[in-house]
Amino acid sequence: MVNFGNDWDTVLAGEFEKEYYLALRRFLAEEYRTHTVFPPMYDIFNAFKRTPYHSVKVCIIGQDPYFRPGQAHGMCFSVQKGVPIPPSLRNIYKELSSDLGIPPCGHGYLDKWAEQGVLLLNTVLTVREGEPLSHKDKGWEIFTDDVLKKLNEKSEPIVFLLWGSPAKKKAEIITNPLHCKLTAPHPSPMSASYGFFGCKHFSATNKFLIEHNLTPIDWNLNE
Repeated sequence: MVNFGNDWDTVLAGEFEKEYYLALRRFLAEEYRTHTVFPPMYDIFNAFKRTPYHSVKVCIIGQDPYFRPGQAHGMCFSVQKGVPIPPSLRNIYKELSSDLGIPPCGHGYLDKWAEQGVLLLNTVLTVREGEPLSHKDKGWEIFTDDVLKKLNEKSEPIVFLLWGSPAKKKAEIITNPLHCKLTAPHPSPMSASYGFFGCKHFSATNKFLIEHNLTPIDWNLNE
C-alpha cells in the first residue's frame, strides 16, 4: 500500500486499487526483480512526500527518471548532493541564470523548490538502467494524468511548466482557467537550444504567482 504521509493519501484514495495500477505494480515487481530499475523502489513517490497536495503552486513536468546509477531519487531533474549534475539540470541552471541572474548551483538537489510548493513530477516514474523511456506505456501515464486532474481541480492557482513532448501532451488535462500553462522543449542537450533556452519560465512563474497574491518561488539553491 502506498503511503505518502500527507494529504495526497486522501486525494489519491482508491487510485492504487484500480486495475491499471495493479497491472503496473505486477510489471514493476518483475522489473525490479530481474533488472536494475531507477529510482530505488522506496523513492518512487518522493515528489509527493516532499510536496503535499495543498501546498502545490508550481508543477514542473519532465519525461522519465534519470537512467544512470545514483541519479534518480523520485523528484524530476533532481539528484542528491554529491552526485554530479546531469546535463539537463545544468541547462536548467543556465536558463535560471539567464532569466533571473541566479548563479548555477554546485549541487543538483532540488528539495528547496519542493519545500516551497514545486511538485517535481515526471510523466513516467520509473526506468530501466540505461534504457530511457523503457517504462513508457506501462501505466504510469494514467497515474500522472489522474494526478494532474486532481491538481486541475484545485481552487488555488498553479503554474504548470511542461518541458518536452511527453509533458506537453499533458497540457490538455489542465482545463481550469485559473491555472497557468507554460510549455518548452526538454532541457536536455539535444533539445534545449530549440526553445528551452530563453523561455524565461522562472520569472514568468513568479510574475503569475505575485499577480495572484501568492509568495513567489525562491529559485536560488546556493547556500
